[in-house]
Amino acid sequence: MRNTPGSTLRRIRAAAGVAAALGTLAFRAAPASAQAAASDEARTARYMAAVRGSTPQLTAFLREMPKGGDLHMHLSGAVYAETYIRWASEGNLCVRTASMSLTGPVPCDTAAGLVPAASALRSSTLYGQLIDAWSMRNWNAARKNGHDQFFDTFGKFGAATDGRTGDMVAEVAQRAAMGHVSYVELMYTPDDGGVAGLGGRVGWDADFGRMRQKLLDAGLRDTLVKAGASLAAAEARERQLLRCGAADADPGCGVTVRWLYQVSRGRAPEQVFAQILAGFEMQGSDPRVVGFNLVQPEDALVPMRDFTLQMRMIDYLHRLYPQAHVTLHAGELAPGLVPPEGLRFHIRQSVELGHAARIGHGVDVMNEERAPELLREMRDRNVMVEIALTSNYGILGVSGRDHPLHAYLAAGVPVALATDDEGVARSEMTMEYLRAVQDQGIDYPTLKRMARTSLEHAFVQGASLWRDGRTFAPAAACAPAAGGFEGAACVQLAAGSPKADLQRRLELSFRQFERRWGAMEIPREPVRN
Repeated sequence: MRNTPGSTLRRIRAAAGVAAALGTLAFRAAPASAQAAASDEARTARYMAAVRGSTPQLTAFLREMPKGGDLHMHLSGAVYAETYIRWASEGNLCVRTASMSLTGPVPCDTAAGLVPAASALRSSTLYGQLIDAWSMRNWNAARKNGHDQFFDTFGKFGAATDGRTGDMVAEVAQRAAMGHVSYVELMYTPDDGGVAGLGGRVGWDADFGRMRQKLLDAGLRDTLVKAGASLAAAEARERQLLRCGAADADPGCGVTVRWLYQVSRGRAPEQVFAQILAGFEMQGSDPRVVGFNLVQPEDALVPMRDFTLQMRMIDYLHRLYPQAHVTLHAGELAPGLVPPEGLRFHIRQSVELGHAARIGHGVDVMNEERAPELLREMRDRNVMVEIALTSNYGILGVSGRDHPLHAYLAAGVPVALATDDEGVARSEMTMEYLRAVQDQGIDYPTLKRMARTSLEHAFVQGASLWRDGRTFAPAAACAPAAGGFEGAACVQLAAGSPKADLQRRLELSFRQFERRWGAMEIPREPVRN
């Protein structure tokens, strides 16, 4: 029988039915507050099921839904083109009209096809052309494939990001707060190319131990001290822009931001090794840096050629830094984008050699060798998958029944939704939830589980609120018998653990959300657009 999203959904719902029957027994014995919360959750689920056919009503519902964390976000791709146009204007940059790309602050020679970026604020035509060139807005597959449209944008608006890191973080935090996202991990390279340059000067040594020592002797840690200072400056600028601490502080001040050191895997081996080492080292010296990731198109020449070599680098360094966190882009591929053999090992090697606690995208998982066994291994290792539905559709053309989300769910692999590059993709977390419901048929309990999963697998320090992070059974301090999430013991647990604090706040937000939407009148007939 063909494994379609519909058939997978039926299996998931059948399992949920068994769980619901068992839950009824527990419900009868639970305290009144727990019974009320369970009833609110059930009514909220029924409301969402009733309005899922109406995009406007479903959007209003999902916009208010607490969403936990966004664990897969590239900082430069998270800012909207409209913001970059404004910054380019303020920076006196020029637009090369032939390519719609920015150049440095030089006299703009119109005869050479260079016009002031500021002119876009006076010309709706140029303004619209820049937005279309710097994002997926109005992307037309007949003119250019989504993969190239997406990745080409970064080189076009890149000059507008110079000196704007704090401004970028402020925009991300504001939008996260509006979407009821409480935690984000941002992929960023804070050393301004210093580590990659150091690797180039040291040169390649195939002996990883010697290579590491050469980089340390050459001053890698001094470079990372400067990188930490740049992060501190960016966060100070963010807080200034959001007026954090003031009476009129922006809600974005309440969003917890952490950083993933970003490694450019398309570089030469000595530069990639240097950056991976920096990703390990910086986690030990700067608590704001909680992990690292490898970025750039997975299908490009060097990432395909050196994939196993790069996993071996991580494998070696992980033995020296066993407490460090690793999340890896893997399986951001589709048939036809690379030869068939290129689809068969990236996720497995990322888990087994790369020690990835999380996988970004994982779209080609069912093309891997022994795919069912790989899914079981990911489940048993508790490897989470960061699902970016809008990005997967735009870049790879993968959506609907072609997407492996339901394969992961059916196998028990933990998953959470992510935005990837919300500015370039013209998306944000509410739209990812909307796509999950309308494109993938996800129901409310599964969305809620994904939100909880995002914080359970976030690289944030401290004990978890959950005794079991798969079934989300609360720790003893937060169990109903101890007073639940509002009890003194649970408050004390959260006070000593940033992770538990985020999780507890999410649960309290869910309680408020479900009280509100559980009380909404449920339409008698399913709502359709």
